[in-house]
Amino acid sequence: MGLHPLEFSECYLDSPCFREKIKAHEAELDKTNRFIKELYKDGKNLISATKQLGMAQRKFAQCLGEFQFEYIGDAKTDDEICIDESLREFSSFLRNLEEQRELMMRNITETLMKPLEKFRKEQLGTVRAEKKKYEKETEKYYSSLEKLLNMSAKKKEPHLQEADFQVETMRLHFQEESLDYVCKLQEIQERKKFECVEPMLAFFQTVFTFYHQGFELANDFDHYKRALQINIQNTRSRFEGTRSEVNELMKKIREAPQDYRQTSSISYEGYLYVQEKRPPPFGSSWVKRYCTFVKEQKILHMVTFDHRSGGKIGETESVTLKSCVRKTTDMLDRRFCLDLDITDRPGTVLTVQALSEDDHKFWMQAMGGKEPIGHYLGRALSKERGIDAQLDEVGLSFVKNSISAIETRGINDQGLYRVVGVSSKVQKLLSLMIDEKTNDVDLSTCDEWDVKTITSALKLYLRSLPEPLMTYGLYKEFISPAKGSSPESRIQAIHCLVHKLPERNRHVLGLVMKHLANVAAHSKQNLMTVANLGVVFGPTLMRPQEETVAAIMDLKFQNIVVEILIEQHKKIFADAPEFCPLSPASAVFSAPTRQSKKMSRQSRPLAVYNPQALDIQNVGDTSSLATDETSMGSNESVSSQSSSASASEMPTERSNHTPLKSMPQSAEHDSELSFQVGAIFNAVAQSREPGWLEGELEGKRGLIPQNYVEML
Repeated sequence: MGLHPLEFSECYLDSPCFREKIKAHEAELDKTNRFIKELYKDGKNLISATKQLGMAQRKFAQCLGEFQFEYIGDAKTDDEICIDESLREFSSFLRNLEEQRELMMRNITETLMKPLEKFRKEQLGTVRAEKKKYEKETEKYYSSLEKLLNMSAKKKEPHLQEADFQVETMRLHFQEESLDYVCKLQEIQERKKFECVEPMLAFFQTVFTFYHQGFELANDFDHYKRALQINIQNTRSRFEGTRSEVNELMKKIREAPQDYRQTSSISYEGYLYVQEKRPPPFGSSWVKRYCTFVKEQKILHMVTFDHRSGGKIGETESVTLKSCVRKTTDMLDRRFCLDLDITDRPGTVLTVQALSEDDHKFWMQAMGGKEPIGHYLGRALSKERGIDAQLDEVGLSFVKNSISAIETRGINDQGLYRVVGVSSKVQKLLSLMIDEKTNDVDLSTCDEWDVKTITSALKLYLRSLPEPLMTYGLYKEFISPAKGSSPESRIQAIHCLVHKLPERNRHVLGLVMKHLANVAAHSKQNLMTVANLGVVFGPTLMRPQEETVAAIMDLKFQNIVVEILIEQHKKIFADAPEFCPLSPASAVFSAPTRQSKKMSRQSRPLAVYNPQALDIQNVGDTSSLATDETSMGSNESVSSQSSSASASEMPTERSNHTPLKSMPQSAEHDSELSFQVGAIFNAVAQSREPGWLEGELEGKRGLIPQNYVEML
């Protein structure tokens, strides 16, 4: 289990458990900061101390091999598994390179040192500053709160109101700071994967290019480098989409925190000040405790916690509640107090103080007190929708009409489904098409509506359904095989789950998947690969019922499920499976390592790694494309590793091209481009006659991206 997600709703509870989660995130970032510092120091040694190169490289390799990234959530994608293993792969490579002792370090400052130091100072440094600010706001808020609670209730009402207003202002400011800090922590945890690994990958490829003595080892590393480039692009793409969703959730919670206050089966939880009576003449003291009340059992759990004591959690005390009575200020010179009659201690009354008037009412409601409650704690079961989208005959007709129009008029449009239409026109078209009186418009022949408006309207329709097409009930079951199953069992599990869907849902989903497969088949023209379509339609076709950070972290697995549905649509939607296992197979897919392929690889050419030059998703002129609500994915499908075809099943006329054959299956889908580039790379490595390369590139012009031409 990796780091726990930091839920925004917990910022308002500020529980001890929440503080522990924050400390774990901070410790991980401190570890990353120390790692980058150490790496920077070792890199300086490699530049300035060539005489001690052997010792410096061994230390550098050891540093890489011992560090491991933590991740948020309960599972990693295949891309993240490969990225997490990449540091150990780099370490192994350096140990082998040390045997040759012919390596010279050049360009390390630009390719490795500056990016890492920039990340450490700009990103990790920002977190440190935010941490200090967060701790300062915490101290200010709780100090002012204690001062308010110690204020006599006999003071004049204007004084009390002014004090309440000041504390409320500080509370809002503290919660704002807490939300920003939590968001920043999780953003850095996701960003560090590619921000740390990508400069190192660039450094290694620079080493290969400049030093002939490392040529053989560079060949040995080449297939892994190619796979890792795709893994990094996929992870970066999903990071952008996840960050967008997290920011949107934070905005919703900031606007209506009461709607997200309770997300568990616990009746109520929060801080209470508990009166502890002492023998005369010492009187009594008030101790802050984090309390959890379980309504069904009427048990109140109290944990002593004070942020000023270093965040240490004290002992937990549990009592069974018999009754709850509001305590008036006539009996006690404190506001917001309750008297709790405890069955465990006959004749003993426990006096507690809530943090505010609203908090006092909530505790009364949870414990069965007599105070009337005018507040609603749970999340609204439904939200007002601007469009009454239903999965009926009208909706089905609109889906078919839209698909027909898109495939007839715009299947080759660049950025199809990524270029969004004007919002007002999209709303107008969808309202028109789902109206039974006016839904007879043939979009295939109607020039009034452009293709981007139709694609946006289709996506809006699918998102506006009362329940997502793949249903709330099956959401976790669809996500589960994408997290840990083997490639074959992923397909089998998703095949079974699709046939658990209601018939109409399955029918519409099949139409959409068949259409998306057709779109992906034209990806050379429209640039919409299976991975890109997965990014667009993952959150559109399936989403959890609860909006939480943990659910957003599953966004990458939604994309994988949609990718599998697109790639395997013929098999999945043709017939029901003959056999469905009770639970998805637990076999974990392992990305191929450099060592596992070592015996079968042949010599490969050198190439200077440039993250921008190899971003194949930007092939063509896409500068005018408007982006959708999620970022563009990479050029390869993550789920393509689930394909049943093996490298040995490639066409025989291409089997001699080692770069293509030795690449993992996730890189084989864009086969024509890989074939052409691989063939030219091999020819360059074999030292063809002068002028041959220019003639070959001229013959391939238009097929191979300009970035690759420049690289060659």
